[in-house]
Amino acid sequence: MIASMRTTVTLEPDVEALLRKAMRERGLSFKDALNQAVRVGLSRPASSEYRLPFTARMGFRPDVALDKAHALAGALEDEELVRKLNSRK
Repeated sequence: MIASMRTTVTLEPDVEALLRKAMRERGLSFKDALNQAVRVGLSRPASSEYRLPFTARMGFRPDVALDKAHALAGALEDEELVRKLNSRK
């Protein structure tokens, strides 16, 4: 026989809504839905690494000097500022 632990938890409203949705969809009791959610959440390896859902190759552009990216961004920002100032006249 497996011993159970009885405890009180305070759920944030969004977590409660997700739990109640799981209860309805799966026909579970509150206790079973909560236990399943905790099991799934704790069985996944903790990862601080963010993974993009989709990546694509951008290709190599020899005509773009990546070491000059800050200078290019500054020049574009300056051009936009001049354009905005000139449009006010």
